[in-house]
Amino acid sequence: MKQTRHHETHRAHRTGWLRAAVLGANDGVVSVAGLMVGVAAGGAGATTLLATGVAGLVAGAMSMAAGEYVSVSTQSDTERADLVLEKRELDEDPASELDELARIYEQRGLQPALARQVAQQLTEHDALGAHARDELGITETLRARPVQAAAASAAAFAAGAMLPLLAAIVVADHARVAVVVATLVALLVSGGLAAWAGGAPVLRGALRVAFWGALAMAAAHLIGGLFQLA
Repeated sequence: MKQTRHHETHRAHRTGWLRAAVLGANDGVVSVAGLMVGVAAGGAGATTLLATGVAGLVAGAMSMAAGEYVSVSTQSDTERADLVLEKRELDEDPASELDELARIYEQRGLQPALARQVAQQLTEHDALGAHARDELGITETLRARPVQAAAASAAAFAAGAMLPLLAAIVVADHARVAVVVATLVALLVSGGLAAWAGGAPVLRGALRVAFWGALAMAAAHLIGGLFQLA
């Protein structure tokens, strides 16, 4: 009898770095493009425009890395504290913890006797791991990783910010238009790729990201224009 292999491609393992990378790339494109469009609307020259873009890239990448690291570290600290508490409870009152685990499996649809059996076997195998996964919702796949999130966010921000900068350099005579066009194209691509990687509709993801980017640049252009009028 021929055996068939069952393969499934899940995307949950991408959650940590994908969220940070998408946020970083979009923020890099929109933030630096918005800065450059706003400064250009205020009457700044080419040198000032490029200096603004480079400064925005460096400061933004560092800010994104620091923000992601602090944010995800807080999540990691909370997970670690919960695991310490759970380990103490398992040491002090294992019977109650076993009952709690059995009730969790009952609530998920198992018959009481089977739920009890499953809880016992999982407790014997790895009690803390079972409670971490099924009571606290902490798994190795989705666990907080501060350094990974910070690195992904900073690198993605810098990559995104390079697009409007390069557009302004290549099309120096029409830098403002080049920045806007390059930014919208980049946002459509990044939004579509992020949606694809996450298993969501590509067109909807692309348009959603591009819309908010266009809105941000329009606001920056309006503010820059007010300084020129003044």
